[in-house]
This record gives sequence, C-alpha cells and structure tokens, in this order.
Amino acid sequence: MSDPAEIEALFTRADGTFLFARWGRPIVPVVFGVEDATVSILKGAIEAVVALADHKMAEHDPELGANLMVFFIREWDELTGVPGLDRLIPDLGPLVERLKGADANQYRSFRFDPDGGIKAAFVFVRMDDAMSAAPAETIALSQVVQTILLWSDQAFLGTSPLAVLENGAAVLRPDIADVIRAGYDPILPVASTEPAMALRLSARIGALQ
Repeated sequence: MSDPAEIEALFTRADGTFLFARWGRPIVPVVFGVEDATVSILKGAIEAVVALADHKMAEHDPELGANLMVFFIREWDELTGVPGLDRLIPDLGPLVERLKGADANQYRSFRFDPDGGIKAAFVFVRMDDAMSAAPAETIALSQVVQTILLWSDQAFLGTSPLAVLENGAAVLRPDIADVIRAGYDPILPVASTEPAMALRLSARIGALQ
C-alpha cells in the first residue's frame, strides 16, 4: 500500500480527524486470563510484529512496569472486578455498559507520552462464539497488529489486517506490513495530527521497497 489516500484513511477517525502514533518506548507485555500456552502464542506474535517494525521490547518499563496489558474475558462485567483497573481505565463502569450494549468482543485503550507517542495500551478480548472459534494464533496476531500503531477506529471495520492462506493459517497482509515498517522509520515523527503524514508514510514505503 503506497497510495497516500488509502494510508490517510487508515488514520482518519470517524469524526474526520487524522491521528497517527507509534510506540515511543519499548513494549513490555503482560497477559491475563489464559493458559501459559496461549500466553506464549501471544508473546510470540508481539515479538514478530515488533521485529517487523524494528522496534524494541523490554522486561520492565521504569514508569509503568508493564505497558501492554492484554485481558481475555468471558463477559465484560468481569472487568469491574479486576483490582485497580478503574484507575487505569477512566469511567470503567460506563465503558463496560457501552461494550455490553454493542455486543462487542474486543476493545483497545491507549495512553500517550507528552510527544504523542504511545505510552501504554490496554487490550480486552471477550471470548464470544466468534472469538472462541478462531485459532489462538489468529486472535493474537490480529490484536498485536491493531496495537502496534494507533489506527483509525474505522481502519478495519468490515475488513481485517490479516489474510488467510490456503492452509488456513493467518498472516499479516503485505500492505499493512508496509505501513507498519514505514510508521517506525526513525526519520518520521512518533505522532502526527497532520494528514500530510500520509504522504510521508507513502514516500517511506516506496523507499523501503
């Protein structure tokens, strides 16, 4: 994907504003609500996408400890019982009610450093019938890809950042991989609210190919 208009759409929100951001610090993940085997799958997906971006992971964030928290739950109401989560997620109660009303099966919330770079992300996956039917590898890769950049809230509505091979395995779409690689090029800012950023991303994709 090198068409500036297509790239701009990936970071243009429902209200018409443009917002691009990447992680500005090493990623330190922690996973809740699944068995060790699934934790390993998720961390493997994180390592793969971070390597694609040429970004870094770490064992500890000096400010937050862990800065990428992934929660797997059965029902949204479980979140209100997680100790301290209401301090990390503003208006947790009303959020849970909105997610229940929308019958959502996933939600992501981000925090940002003063320069606009991603500081932390909270990922919530409700294992409804659709999620339960998907392979753990597919869920893991999808969630990590949607967390490595601050995509638009509409970027993957009706579509997916993944493609399914003939053998059923899910892989990252090459055009989305190009955007991720370009987004982490150190020549570009960690965040931007200017739509012209799409032109710069397009140029970097061309230079990297």
